[in-house]
Amino acid sequence: MSDERLLVVRCQLGEREAFHELVRRWHDPLWRYVRGMVGSPHLADDLAQEAWVSVVRGLPRLNEPERFAPWLFTIARRTVTDHLRRTYSAPRTTEAETDDVPADDSLGDVLTALELEAGLSALPPLEREVLILFHLADFPLAACAEVLGVPPGTVKSRLHRARRMLREALVEKGYEA
Repeated sequence: MSDERLLVVRCQLGEREAFHELVRRWHDPLWRYVRGMVGSPHLADDLAQEAWVSVVRGLPRLNEPERFAPWLFTIARRTVTDHLRRTYSAPRTTEAETDDVPADDSLGDVLTALELEAGLSALPPLEREVLILFHLADFPLAACAEVLGVPPGTVKSRLHRARRMLREALVEKGYEA
């Protein structure tokens, strides 16, 4: 039995220390995924916490402990999706209310994490999500497909489109491809 699977089974049996270890292992990747999807660190804190509450509630029903990681990220995805639904149904601000700050061209040609984050934030949620799962969370195609609920071929096409869109967004902001 793998170490991860054993840890999940121990959690299902009610061992608090096992759950704390599970959170220690998975909180940072989960938070980075949520942060990448919503953009705000404070909102990511809240949504990650909400996802962990769902994990606590659903963990006893997880029949395949070795599939914990895709299951966890599926919960996080649903949490983010619910948040986005609530946000999109709220009244929107006008473009005049959200003027952009001009880019600082003195930073050179190297992309920083903040510049990459700005490029990701310019992408639609589906494309942003697949890039975050595949490149930042290091999920294989099959795990991405499971989290997203689509076939692996769809993940490949979304990755291709997302990379192209990210490149275009960064070039538009003045960064060379």
